[in-house]
Amino acid sequence: MSATAPIAVCLKWTPARLDGGPLGPDAADDRFAGISPADRAALELALRLADRLGTTVTAITAGPAGAERALRDALAAGAERAVRLDMATDADSRDVAFELAQSLADAAIVLCGDYSLDRGSGSVPAFVAHHRRIAQALGLVDIDVDTATAATVHATRRLDGGRRELLAIPLPCVLSVEGSLATLRRAPLPRALASRSAHIDVVATPPAHHHGAPAIVTAYRPRARVMPAPAGEVVLDRLRRLTDAGTAPSRGETVVLEPPAAAARIVDALREWGYLP
Repeated sequence: MSATAPIAVCLKWTPARLDGGPLGPDAADDRFAGISPADRAALELALRLADRLGTTVTAITAGPAGAERALRDALAAGAERAVRLDMATDADSRDVAFELAQSLADAAIVLCGDYSLDRGSGSVPAFVAHHRRIAQALGLVDIDVDTATAATVHATRRLDGGRRELLAIPLPCVLSVEGSLATLRRAPLPRALASRSAHIDVVATPPAHHHGAPAIVTAYRPRARVMPAPAGEVVLDRLRRLTDAGTAPSRGETVVLEPPAAAARIVDALREWGYLP
């Protein structure tokens, strides 16, 4: 990585309403607006990496003029440059990511939080990596860069069951981090005062390309089972068949098969249990 290549941090500024209703032109309550703890952790990590690598931090956000409050907080904490993409707060994630990628074309490391305060889908980092055609690693709990070569990021990702995945990510790359990774430092008073009048680059963006409904993130639900209609002329008999009441409990089966035969056995079992048609 070049010594002059900046580290970028993407901050998602989210307005809020006390009543939870839709946001109108003057409906946002700035007292409850801000960025997520994950974004704050990304900013702190960007500042730490910049100190180690001898480079600068560029903070960027997409939103209306009110989003500049988050950028001024980033400048007070130690960022050297702030950029605001002039976009609506409800802009599609794909459009936001495209504009971010255009503005961060020279960044060696792009850091993001793994969730925001609104929908929390965490899709923007992946879209940014796609548009820049660079490596990505999402949901990280630890990041380190070898200062000798500054060519690879060593990261740890949380997996299910208490496991961890160790990654070696080539630069340039896009990384998203969890909020528990770092706590944002307290801004010194001189920088906090200077940030109030600091210059912020405002970039005009073209009209949105995507006009579909925003992605809705819901909890995982297993696939519904396809079961035959219950037989029996008496209602009680049909209920017993639906609930398996009064039947002997089934026991597990242990089989030793070659991989192709084992895969076929699993498919047959799923079909027998009603998970496959």
